[in-house]
Amino acid sequence: MKVKEVADLVGISVRTLHYYDEIGLLVPEKNAESGYREYSEENLETLQQILFFKELGFPLKEIKRIINSPSFDRQKALDAQNKMLLEKRKRLDKMIKTIGKTIQHSKGEIEMTNKEKFEGFDFSHNPYEKEARELWGDAAVDEANAKIARLSEFEKKEFADKFNAIFKKLAALRNLPADSGEAQAAIEEWYLILNEMGNYSLEAFKNLGQMYVNDERFTENIDKFGQGLAKFMRDAIAIYADTNKNN
Repeated sequence: MKVKEVADLVGISVRTLHYYDEIGLLVPEKNAESGYREYSEENLETLQQILFFKELGFPLKEIKRIINSPSFDRQKALDAQNKMLLEKRKRLDKMIKTIGKTIQHSKGEIEMTNKEKFEGFDFSHNPYEKEARELWGDAAVDEANAKIARLSEFEKKEFADKFNAIFKKLAALRNLPADSGEAQAAIEEWYLILNEMGNYSLEAFKNLGQMYVNDERFTENIDKFGQGLAKFMRDAIAIYADTNKNN
């Protein structure tokens, strides 16, 4: 199958497939006669694996390492992915039930306890922890995890609300220059929020901003607040870190 055919079949962009090819994650064979790159059945099986891993929050770098490992066993991977997806579905089912009850509660049809309002939320797992440990070391991440673990469910919800509020504020400013006073003030607010959970240096903050663009999971989640927000935050964070490093 040609790249456009695979893109249409799977529902992803041709650009994404080209990117997977460029980084050596999914490399189709070149047809000697036509000169086109063509995807084999084996390529399609590999693509399915990639998409399962992505759905579970694995970064592309880790997916590449896993599927290219000599010890990789596709059947074992499928069994593990099936188990993980069932767990994810169970958590989502709880959240769907919670939001349904919340709708009824907001209409005055039922009463909800505070505990019921947060059923299904799980802050115990951080899908980005591996990258964080590599960038910032165990001490900072362990400190942040310990602080989060000590929070009550209500306090965790407050943090989540705080994150959403600052991202919305930054999204409203994303068309301003990254070095503008408004942008820098909002970025400083984000930096202070992060340091409520851990002890992050300006260099670590700058690395995090770069990850917002380098890691497509970050980009996708951040840009839900506004297209181009991830790049704007990266630029604003870099300016903030460089400006304040000697202070």
